Amino acid sequence: MIKLVVFDLDNVIIDGEAIDEIGKLANVEEDIAQITEKAMQGEIDFETSIKDRVQLLEGTSIEEIEKVADELPLMPGACDTIARLNEEDVDVAIISGSFDVVAEKVKEKLGVETVYTNSFTVEDGKLTGEVTGPLVSGSKLDVLKDHVENAGISLEEVVAVGDGANDISMIESAGCGIAFNAKDSVKEIADIIVDEKDLTKVLDEILNQLTTEDTENDAVENEDAEAETEEVEVEEVEVEAEADAEETEAEEPQEEEEAEVKEVEEVEEAEEPKAEKPKNDLPKSEFVLADTMEGVRKQKDEKEAEISKIAEEREEFNKIAKEQRKIRDELNASLKENLNKAIEFRNERNEINKAVEEAKKARNDANNQIKNLEWSSGKRDKVKIENEIKKIDKIIETRVLDIKKENQLVKNANDLRKQLMEIQEDESVKEEAQELRKLSEEEHEKVITLSEQAQAAHEEMLTYFRKTDDIRTAADDAHKKFIEARKSASEKHEEFKAVLSDIHVINKKLGSNKPRKRKSDKKSSHGANKNREEKERAEEIFKKFKQGGKVSTEELLLLQKYNIN
Repeated sequence: MIKLVVFDLDNVIIDGEAIDEIGKLANVEEDIAQITEKAMQGEIDFETSIKDRVQLLEGTSIEEIEKVADELPLMPGACDTIARLNEEDVDVAIISGSFDVVAEKVKEKLGVETVYTNSFTVEDGKLTGEVTGPLVSGSKLDVLKDHVENAGISLEEVVAVGDGANDISMIESAGCGIAFNAKDSVKEIADIIVDEKDLTKVLDEILNQLTTEDTENDAVENEDAEAETEEVEVEEVEVEAEADAEETEAEEPQEEEEAEVKEVEEVEEAEEPKAEKPKNDLPKSEFVLADTMEGVRKQKDEKEAEISKIAEEREEFNKIAKEQRKIRDELNASLKENLNKAIEFRNERNEINKAVEEAKKARNDANNQIKNLEWSSGKRDKVKIENEIKKIDKIIETRVLDIKKENQLVKNANDLRKQLMEIQEDESVKEEAQELRKLSEEEHEKVITLSEQAQAAHEEMLTYFRKTDDIRTAADDAHKKFIEARKSASEKHEEFKAVLSDIHVINKKLGSNKPRKRKSDKKSSHGANKNREEKERAEEIFKKFKQGGKVSTEELLLLQKYNIN
């Protein structure tokens, strides 16, 4: 988890090198720029470079330096980047070998609270040529380690952004190192390279990591709980016909008693995760019958029309519920597939990253061995003597000296040149160093190739995680619609039962008050036998129902026909 982002100041937060601009005040900008470039390339150590540059500024007005510092332009995107990191609750710090007079202006403009820099020594409003601060002899990594220890976080939770050789220590040790318009030596050890002068490109990389971490954490939670992809179990309820234990006194079936009731569809329960089956008994009817038989028959016609409409509405809600359940289940299946794919690519990326780290370690080990060989073979002494000679030559060229002092400096330079000629590098060491350079280059190629593969796997992982989020949203929406439709179907079913109960009351009235007819009146003996068989079958159906059996629509109509309830 990213908790801190550390920026270099010059050429990162501000668009330029502060000391080069300050050098213009003393007309030594070219000299300073040359030293700066060598330091950025790692040709001379930072302590030497900062002291040499500040020495050239001796006598410069601090007031004029403050004016220059106030006019230094911010890097494009700096304001947006710092503001967004603050919104994301990510701490920001600046660690720079530059100077507090510049950093204070940046703090005011960007609202950065933590800044580590060096300081000019000032007397009577002018620079003395001396410099102090934690980054004169100490490294940026030393300062960063102290900061994270005080903050109670680890280096793995840090993103370091820089461009020069003195940034390498913190970029290499941070959880994520970003080379921003950097020198080649910095790019070689960085995790991410940004070659555009726009800090929002750095912000995009950081936000991408934050999003990835959140997404991966969500994925792990989904794997552990298996709740996101678990299908909701739904019990289907078949509505059964209601019947009473009473037997009808009517021997003859009446055509008026036949209610045209449509088939009852299955209604899915609205309660989650498991629902109890509704009771099979119909609600008690408080229906008030008309005073005349003609009025009762009219009531029956009205109730049958009402129950038919309710059944149609309930059927439509059931249809919607089934459609949405099917959509939800298909999406849930797709959700699992996409989540598994995302996890596969995440694992692939992690494995490749392990190989990247191994290649980096092999490359860095080879580079360290090269440095040790070169320094042990006399290169350290050569570089030191060359720097001393250049310093003496510069003094002779740029300063007015008395002849005695000048002769002494010339003699010192010549003595140093003699020493330089006497230093010979070991040929065997050169060969070994050459082999190590070859190994370093091979491992670096591996780092580049594997990093590209890891990035490709990372992009695939993000694609599938995004798909997973979209599918989950659609599945949730389908499930919501399914629940709503099922609830509406249940409500319609309750209405259906209430009207059916009223129809039973009407049928009882019509059956008990219909005059009995003799068999010879309108029915043949064949018809009577058929009716008797139907009634006996209806009684068998009723017994089956009382024992918990299911009743079809046809059987329900037969029960109603003979008023068995």
